[in-house]
Amino acid sequence: MNHPGPPQFVAVGDAVQLAPRDPDPEATYRWTVADAPSGSEAVVGDESVEEFVPDVPGTYTITLETPVEESLTVRVFPADRRPTGEGSGSTRTSGESGMSGMSGYSGQSGSARPFQSGGVSGSGSGAGALGESGEDRGGRPRVRLDARVTDEEVVVEATPSPHPDSETDAEDLDVEFLLDDRDDVSRAEATVDGRELRVPLDAVSSELRVHAVAVDESYSVPDAVGVERVGNGESFSVRRLNDPPEWATDVTLYEIYVRGYASDDDDAETTFEALEKRLDYLDELGVDCLWLTPVLQHDGMPHGYNIVDFFSIADDLGDRADYESFVDAAHERGMSVLFDLVLNHSARDHPHFQSAYGTPESPYYDWYEWQESGEPGTYFDWELIANFDFTTLEVRRHLLDAVETWAEVADGFRCDMAWAVPQSFWKELRDRLKREDPEFLLLDETIPYIADFHGGMFDVHFDTTLYFTLRQVGNGHEPAESILDAVEGRTRSGFPDHAAFMLYLENHDETRYIVECGDDAARAAAGALFTLPGIPMLYGGQELGQRGKRDALAWDHARDDVRSQYDALIALKEAHPALGPSGDLERIDYEADSDDVVAFAREGEGNRYVVLLNFGEETETVGIDETVDATDLVSGESRAAESGLAVEDVAVFGAER
Repeated sequence: MNHPGPPQFVAVGDAVQLAPRDPDPEATYRWTVADAPSGSEAVVGDESVEEFVPDVPGTYTITLETPVEESLTVRVFPADRRPTGEGSGSTRTSGESGMSGMSGYSGQSGSARPFQSGGVSGSGSGAGALGESGEDRGGRPRVRLDARVTDEEVVVEATPSPHPDSETDAEDLDVEFLLDDRDDVSRAEATVDGRELRVPLDAVSSELRVHAVAVDESYSVPDAVGVERVGNGESFSVRRLNDPPEWATDVTLYEIYVRGYASDDDDAETTFEALEKRLDYLDELGVDCLWLTPVLQHDGMPHGYNIVDFFSIADDLGDRADYESFVDAAHERGMSVLFDLVLNHSARDHPHFQSAYGTPESPYYDWYEWQESGEPGTYFDWELIANFDFTTLEVRRHLLDAVETWAEVADGFRCDMAWAVPQSFWKELRDRLKREDPEFLLLDETIPYIADFHGGMFDVHFDTTLYFTLRQVGNGHEPAESILDAVEGRTRSGFPDHAAFMLYLENHDETRYIVECGDDAARAAAGALFTLPGIPMLYGGQELGQRGKRDALAWDHARDDVRSQYDALIALKEAHPALGPSGDLERIDYEADSDDVVAFAREGEGNRYVVLLNFGEETETVGIDETVDATDLVSGESRAAESGLAVEDVAVFGAER
């Protein structure tokens, strides 16, 4: 499995990290630029993990000798087509982060190429696919691939969409296809007819994977489909490779800070036993997916993110059997469990770091990034962690083994500091896990979010833009309507329509929303979590009015009014699926005397709803140009007023379509 993975899509000057998959630290790997566009002088170094920086547009073929020779296609667009702006994640080199001043992020963005030496081009005007950028046509497009199998061939159809600000019509967008180098399918067998790529069935020996981007002023996040022979080889399965698991888009997620959530239980023998005893409460609340903060052996910091052993459960929580008992008990109640995966760094108390620190001759010295001062690489001046060096095969091998160890006893990973781990590693991790279990969930933490992370890496993304906007609205710094701008910002940033987002108000790193913004804004913000498109997440105690960020949960001081509202909102989401991720969001005309109010519509599955949110302290009357039933679906009370509908914090109404 040493093949370096799927085709890469970048711009001139972007760095592609080349790394053998499933690496053997004792093996010798050699990279070669086997084919390059005319005029290119780009080369690859002699290390097992290398940075390749293309210097002219076109298609490159990179080979890896393992000693078996494998090929990787890299499609390169002109530099002036590099996606820019929020969500692009585009950088010049792999040492630059999506966050200002950080290091360790691989920084690749999307791209593609015609069929000349590795790709298949088709559809649209064809303008600019290889040449100059042309006129300014406005922002990053999107693309969706679908596949079907006929009696004679596989047909892959691309549906491109322009950026919301683009003046380009959808039918004028270019689409470029690439076949996956890992599949035993000859590129000569592929033909393009408009926006359809076709491959004869007899050319597919076992599997066909097709990747594509849409092209306008810049290029889209790539999408991919897979077609695989199954059974006796006479039938085929078809799968969209970048779709999130269906189960994961319809959950209410709940974060448990493991060392505070059930610390009041003096009778439990282990923390996991105490947590297990709280599962009935969580079941009653209506949550169906749990995210546990890290549970591995750590350096004593209670948050658990400074790990000293990636293969052992923290002894202050219990042992692996105790952890598995908790997971089994959650599964019995229909709950999924997300394991908090920390890969960017270890604790400085980790034995390998202790061996390496100040000792270049240590076998673990190359495991870590080092500054000229002799101190380890880190972020934000964090003094207790040290960044791993992912150019070292031993590091990749160690962490991949840890990933496989914990994937066996989890339904998904919440991936800590995803922006600080090379994309090449995430792509390998995804392929390994999805091959074993396509329903395994991968949730990224990226601040700000990065659209390219939906290109063969993650299923669900922290909606950091909405999070910060809700804070701004709650503090009175932005009008309430800006939350709609934030949601629409996903598309404006280049995320494809099939990307999923986790919505949140707070977590273990943030001040509680109710403390920072007050009760009234907190009630409206809670309404936003359950009425805007996305997956709502509660941080343990949020539903109780908890005020401390990482304190032991104040169960004896829980606020019934806060809990009652969350009960109503969770029930609302369950009863009306159009309010969830699959429903359409629509701006509507409304009149209100306060900028603290916003109104919008949600529609899906034959139903339409109007949602009113009021972040202010006083009840507001909102006029809307919609015919609705004035009974609020949240409270069950009529909100009819003389000149509209009265809203205290959140109200939802059934509307005529």
